[in-house]
Amino acid sequence: MDTSVLLSQIFNTVFPLASIVLVAFLYARVRPTDMTVANRLNISVFCPALIFSVMASKDFHITQYLDLILAATAVVLGSGLLIWPLCKWLKISPKTLVPPMMFNNSGNLGIPLIILAFGESALPIAVVLFLTENLLHFTVGMYLINPKSNLLNVLKMPMVIATMLGLVWSFQGWTLAPAVKVSVDMLGQIAIPLMLFALGVRMTSVDFSQWKIGVISGFLCPLSGLIIAVIWQYTVGIPAEYFGYLLIFACLPPAILNYMVAELYQQEPHKVASIVLIGNLMSVGIIPCVLFYVL
Repeated sequence: MDTSVLLSQIFNTVFPLASIVLVAFLYARVRPTDMTVANRLNISVFCPALIFSVMASKDFHITQYLDLILAATAVVLGSGLLIWPLCKWLKISPKTLVPPMMFNNSGNLGIPLIILAFGESALPIAVVLFLTENLLHFTVGMYLINPKSNLLNVLKMPMVIATMLGLVWSFQGWTLAPAVKVSVDMLGQIAIPLMLFALGVRMTSVDFSQWKIGVISGFLCPLSGLIIAVIWQYTVGIPAEYFGYLLIFACLPPAILNYMVAELYQQEPHKVASIVLIGNLMSVGIIPCVLFYVL
Protein backbone atom coordinates (compact mmCIF):
# COMPACT_ATOMS: atom_id res chain seq x y z
CA MET A 1 0.00 0.00 0.00
CA ASP A 2 1.23 3.49 -0.89
CA THR A 3 2.54 5.38 2.17
CA SER A 4 0.31 8.41 1.60
CA VAL A 5 -2.75 6.17 1.28
CA LEU A 6 -1.76 4.30 4.44
CA LEU A 7 -1.25 7.52 6.41
CA SER A 8 -4.61 8.77 5.17
CA GLN A 9 -6.28 5.56 6.34
CA ILE A 10 -4.62 5.83 9.78
CA PHE A 11 -5.75 9.47 10.04
CA ASN A 12 -9.30 8.53 9.01
CA THR A 13 -9.27 5.82 11.67
CA VAL A 14 -7.89 7.85 14.57
CA PHE A 15 -9.34 11.31 13.89
CA PRO A 16 -13.07 10.46 14.35
CA LEU A 17 -12.29 8.86 17.72
CA ALA A 18 -10.02 11.68 18.87
CA SER A 19 -12.47 14.36 17.72
CA ILE A 20 -15.38 12.93 19.73
CA VAL A 21 -13.18 12.58 22.81
CA LEU A 22 -11.93 16.17 22.29
CA VAL A 23 -15.46 17.56 21.92
CA ALA A 24 -16.48 15.84 25.15
CA PHE A 25 -13.35 17.08 26.92
CA LEU A 26 -13.89 20.69 25.83
CA TYR A 27 -17.58 20.61 26.69
CA ALA A 28 -16.89 19.18 30.15
CA ARG A 29 -14.20 21.80 30.76
CA VAL A 30 -16.65 24.62 29.99
CA ARG A 31 -19.65 22.98 31.60
CA PRO A 32 -18.74 20.32 34.23
CA THR A 33 -20.64 17.19 33.32
CA ASP A 34 -21.72 14.28 35.49
CA MET A 35 -21.74 11.12 33.37
CA THR A 36 -22.86 8.81 36.20
CA VAL A 37 -26.37 8.21 34.86
CA ALA A 38 -25.21 7.99 31.24
CA ASN A 39 -22.48 5.48 32.14
CA ARG A 40 -24.96 3.41 34.13
CA LEU A 41 -27.35 3.36 31.17
CA ASN A 42 -24.51 2.39 28.84
CA ILE A 43 -23.42 -0.50 31.04
CA SER A 44 -26.97 -1.65 31.82
CA VAL A 45 -28.82 -1.03 28.53
CA PHE A 46 -26.86 0.14 25.50
CA CYS A 47 -23.79 -2.15 25.72
CA PRO A 48 -25.92 -5.26 26.45
CA ALA A 49 -28.08 -4.32 23.45
CA LEU A 50 -24.97 -4.00 21.26
CA ILE A 51 -23.63 -7.35 22.47
CA PHE A 52 -26.94 -9.16 21.94
CA SER A 53 -27.47 -7.47 18.57
CA VAL A 54 -24.13 -8.77 17.29
CA MET A 55 -24.35 -12.24 18.84
CA ALA A 56 -27.95 -12.81 17.71
CA SER A 57 -26.99 -11.97 14.13
CA LYS A 58 -27.36 -14.85 11.68
CA ASP A 59 -23.71 -14.30 10.60
CA PHE A 60 -22.29 -14.68 14.12
CA HIS A 61 -20.83 -18.05 15.15
CA ILE A 62 -18.83 -17.96 18.40
CA THR A 63 -16.92 -21.14 17.53
CA GLN A 64 -15.07 -19.43 14.69
CA TYR A 65 -13.50 -17.00 17.19
CA LEU A 66 -12.18 -19.52 19.72
CA ASP A 67 -8.55 -19.06 18.63
CA LEU A 68 -8.89 -15.30 19.02
CA ILE A 69 -10.59 -15.60 22.42
CA LEU A 70 -7.78 -17.84 23.68
CA ALA A 71 -5.11 -15.47 22.33
CA ALA A 72 -6.81 -12.42 23.88
CA THR A 73 -7.00 -14.25 27.21
CA ALA A 74 -3.28 -14.97 26.98
CA VAL A 75 -2.56 -11.28 26.28
CA VAL A 76 -4.58 -10.15 29.32
CA LEU A 77 -3.18 -12.71 31.77
CA GLY A 78 0.33 -12.68 30.28
CA SER A 79 0.57 -8.89 30.63
CA GLY A 80 -0.08 -9.24 34.33
CA LEU A 81 2.61 -11.87 34.71
CA LEU A 82 5.13 -9.68 32.87
CA ILE A 83 4.38 -6.57 34.93
CA TRP A 84 4.11 -8.19 38.38
CA PRO A 85 7.91 -8.55 38.98
CA LEU A 86 8.39 -4.86 38.06
CA CYS A 87 6.14 -3.63 40.89
CA LYS A 88 8.86 -4.04 43.52
CA TRP A 89 11.36 -2.14 41.36
CA LEU A 90 8.82 0.64 40.72
CA LYS A 91 7.91 0.68 44.42
CA ILE A 92 4.19 0.33 43.75
CA SER A 93 1.68 -2.23 45.00
CA PRO A 94 0.83 -4.98 42.48
CA LYS A 95 -2.87 -4.40 43.28
CA THR A 96 -2.43 -0.82 42.05
CA LEU A 97 -0.36 -1.40 38.89
CA VAL A 98 -1.11 -4.90 37.62
CA PRO A 99 -4.89 -4.64 36.92
CA PRO A 100 -4.59 -1.51 34.70
CA MET A 101 -1.80 -3.21 32.76
CA MET A 102 -3.98 -6.28 32.19
CA PHE A 103 -7.43 -4.86 31.51
CA ASN A 104 -7.44 -2.51 28.56
CA ASN A 105 -9.86 -0.05 27.01
CA SER A 106 -11.40 -2.57 24.63
CA GLY A 107 -14.84 -0.94 24.99
CA ASN A 108 -14.58 2.86 24.84
CA LEU A 109 -11.65 2.78 22.44
CA GLY A 110 -11.22 -0.76 21.13
CA ILE A 111 -14.62 -1.27 19.51
CA PRO A 112 -14.76 1.99 17.50
CA LEU A 113 -11.05 1.73 16.63
CA ILE A 114 -11.39 -1.76 15.13
CA ILE A 115 -14.56 -0.80 13.24
CA LEU A 116 -12.95 2.30 11.73
CA ALA A 117 -9.74 0.41 10.88
CA PHE A 118 -11.34 -2.70 9.36
CA GLY A 119 -14.95 -1.75 8.57
CA GLU A 120 -18.37 -2.68 9.95
CA SER A 121 -17.75 -6.35 9.20
CA ALA A 122 -15.21 -6.35 12.07
CA LEU A 123 -17.86 -5.47 14.68
CA PRO A 124 -18.33 -9.10 15.83
CA ILE A 125 -14.56 -9.45 16.39
CA ALA A 126 -14.44 -6.16 18.33
CA VAL A 127 -17.33 -7.33 20.51
CA VAL A 128 -15.71 -10.74 21.12
CA LEU A 129 -12.47 -9.08 22.25
CA PHE A 130 -14.44 -6.69 24.47
CA LEU A 131 -16.38 -9.55 26.04
CA THR A 132 -13.21 -11.57 26.66
CA GLU A 133 -11.49 -8.66 28.41
CA ASN A 134 -14.62 -7.68 30.34
CA LEU A 135 -15.36 -11.17 31.67
CA LEU A 136 -11.73 -11.53 32.80
CA HIS A 137 -11.92 -8.11 34.46
CA PHE A 138 -15.02 -8.98 36.44
CA THR A 139 -13.61 -12.35 37.53
CA VAL A 140 -9.79 -12.39 37.68
CA GLY A 141 -9.56 -8.61 38.08
CA MET A 142 -12.02 -8.41 40.95
CA TYR A 143 -10.28 -11.31 42.68
CA LEU A 144 -6.88 -9.56 42.38
CA ILE A 145 -8.23 -6.44 44.09
CA ASN A 146 -10.44 -8.23 46.62
CA PRO A 147 -10.03 -12.02 47.00
CA LYS A 148 -13.23 -12.05 49.10
CA SER A 149 -15.41 -10.63 46.30
CA ASN A 150 -18.45 -12.71 45.32
CA LEU A 151 -17.83 -13.80 41.75
CA LEU A 152 -21.41 -15.10 41.47
CA ASN A 153 -22.49 -11.46 41.21
CA VAL A 154 -20.89 -11.45 37.76
CA LEU A 155 -23.76 -13.63 36.50
CA LYS A 156 -26.24 -10.89 37.42
CA MET A 157 -24.56 -8.24 35.26
CA PRO A 158 -26.61 -7.11 32.22
CA MET A 159 -23.65 -7.55 29.84
CA VAL A 160 -23.11 -11.13 31.03
CA ILE A 161 -26.83 -11.91 30.75
CA ALA A 162 -26.85 -10.43 27.23
CA THR A 163 -23.81 -12.56 26.36
CA MET A 164 -25.44 -15.77 27.58
CA LEU A 165 -28.68 -14.97 25.75
CA GLY A 166 -26.69 -14.14 22.62
CA LEU A 167 -24.82 -17.45 22.82
CA VAL A 168 -28.08 -19.39 23.13
CA TRP A 169 -29.56 -17.43 20.22
CA SER A 170 -26.47 -18.08 18.10
CA PHE A 171 -26.29 -21.81 18.83
CA GLN A 172 -30.02 -22.28 18.21
CA GLY A 173 -29.91 -20.33 14.97
CA TRP A 174 -32.92 -18.25 15.96
CA THR A 175 -33.75 -14.90 14.32
CA LEU A 176 -35.32 -11.80 15.79
CA ALA A 177 -38.52 -10.34 14.39
CA PRO A 178 -37.58 -7.40 12.13
CA ALA A 179 -39.26 -4.79 14.36
CA VAL A 180 -37.52 -6.15 17.48
CA LYS A 181 -34.16 -6.37 15.70
CA VAL A 182 -34.36 -2.70 14.64
CA SER A 183 -35.15 -1.66 18.24
CA VAL A 184 -32.23 -3.66 19.67
CA ASP A 185 -29.87 -2.43 16.94
CA MET A 186 -30.80 1.21 17.57
CA LEU A 187 -30.19 0.86 21.31
CA GLY A 188 -26.83 -0.80 20.62
CA GLN A 189 -25.77 1.98 18.24
CA ILE A 190 -25.89 4.45 21.14
CA ALA A 191 -23.17 2.56 23.02
CA ILE A 192 -20.06 3.34 20.96
CA PRO A 193 -20.32 7.16 20.63
CA LEU A 194 -21.41 7.38 24.28
CA MET A 195 -18.32 5.37 25.32
CA LEU A 196 -16.08 7.85 23.50
CA PHE A 197 -17.91 10.86 24.94
CA ALA A 198 -17.60 9.44 28.46
CA LEU A 199 -13.87 8.93 27.90
CA GLY A 200 -13.49 12.60 26.92
CA VAL A 201 -15.37 13.79 30.00
CA ARG A 202 -13.23 11.56 32.22
CA MET A 203 -10.08 13.11 30.70
CA THR A 204 -10.89 16.38 32.50
CA SER A 205 -9.94 14.73 35.79
CA VAL A 206 -6.36 13.75 34.83
CA ASP A 207 -4.19 13.95 37.96
CA PHE A 208 -0.67 15.02 36.95
CA SER A 209 0.65 14.78 40.51
CA GLN A 210 1.39 11.11 39.80
CA TRP A 211 2.65 11.77 36.27
CA LYS A 212 5.80 9.64 36.56
CA ILE A 213 3.99 6.34 37.17
CA GLY A 214 1.41 7.44 34.60
CA VAL A 215 4.02 7.90 31.88
CA ILE A 216 5.93 4.72 32.79
CA SER A 217 2.75 2.64 32.75
CA GLY A 218 1.71 4.39 29.53
CA PHE A 219 4.61 2.59 27.85
CA LEU A 220 4.41 -0.64 29.89
CA CYS A 221 0.74 -1.35 29.13
CA PRO A 222 0.95 -1.55 25.31
CA LEU A 223 4.49 -2.98 25.38
CA SER A 224 3.58 -5.90 27.66
CA GLY A 225 0.48 -6.67 25.60
CA LEU A 226 2.36 -6.60 22.30
CA ILE A 227 5.15 -8.81 23.68
CA ILE A 228 2.65 -11.47 24.75
CA ALA A 229 0.75 -11.21 21.44
CA VAL A 230 3.93 -11.76 19.39
CA ILE A 231 5.09 -14.63 21.63
CA TRP A 232 1.67 -16.26 21.32
CA GLN A 233 1.68 -15.93 17.54
CA TYR A 234 5.13 -17.49 17.19
CA THR A 235 4.48 -20.34 19.65
CA VAL A 236 0.79 -21.26 19.52
CA GLY A 237 -0.34 -19.20 16.54
CA ILE A 238 -3.69 -17.88 15.36
CA PRO A 239 -5.01 -17.42 11.80
CA ALA A 240 -3.14 -14.61 10.05
CA GLU A 241 -6.33 -12.58 9.47
CA TYR A 242 -6.85 -12.37 13.24
CA PHE A 243 -3.32 -11.33 14.18
CA GLY A 244 -3.88 -7.68 13.23
CA TYR A 245 -6.94 -7.52 15.50
CA LEU A 246 -4.93 -9.09 18.31
CA LEU A 247 -2.14 -6.52 17.96
CA ILE A 248 -4.60 -3.63 18.16
CA PHE A 249 -6.24 -5.24 21.20
CA ALA A 250 -2.82 -5.73 22.80
CA CYS A 251 -1.73 -2.07 22.41
CA LEU A 252 -4.87 -0.50 23.90
CA PRO A 253 -4.45 1.69 27.01
CA PRO A 254 -5.92 0.82 30.45
CA ALA A 255 -9.71 0.69 30.82
CA ILE A 256 -11.49 3.47 32.72
CA LEU A 257 -13.13 0.72 34.79
CA ASN A 258 -9.79 0.15 36.55
CA TYR A 259 -10.14 3.54 38.21
CA MET A 260 -13.75 2.88 39.24
CA VAL A 261 -12.78 -0.43 40.86
CA ALA A 262 -9.76 1.14 42.60
CA GLU A 263 -12.00 3.90 43.94
CA LEU A 264 -14.57 1.36 45.15
CA TYR A 265 -11.95 -0.60 47.13
CA GLN A 266 -9.76 2.43 47.98
CA GLN A 267 -6.76 0.87 46.25
CA GLU A 268 -4.71 4.06 45.71
CA PRO A 269 -7.33 5.54 43.34
CA HIS A 270 -5.27 8.70 42.62
CA LYS A 271 -2.37 6.63 41.28
CA VAL A 272 -4.72 4.42 39.27
CA ALA A 273 -6.45 7.52 37.85
CA SER A 274 -3.09 8.83 36.59
CA ILE A 275 -2.15 5.41 35.18
CA VAL A 276 -5.45 5.13 33.33
CA LEU A 277 -5.90 8.65 32.04
CA ILE A 278 -2.28 9.41 31.11
CA GLY A 279 -2.14 6.00 29.44
CA ASN A 280 -5.17 6.92 27.33
CA LEU A 281 -3.59 10.26 26.40
CA MET A 282 -0.35 8.54 25.35
CA SER A 283 -2.27 6.04 23.23
CA VAL A 284 -2.89 8.85 20.71
CA GLY A 285 0.77 8.48 19.73
CA ILE A 286 1.14 4.73 20.23
CA ILE A 287 -1.95 3.40 18.41
CA PRO A 288 -1.12 5.03 15.02
CA CYS A 289 2.29 3.30 15.10
CA VAL A 290 0.63 -0.09 15.53
CA LEU A 291 -1.95 0.75 12.85
CA PHE A 292 0.93 1.62 10.50
CA TYR A 293 2.22 -1.95 10.93
CA VAL A 294 -1.18 -3.68 10.89
CA LEU A 295 -2.69 -1.85 7.91
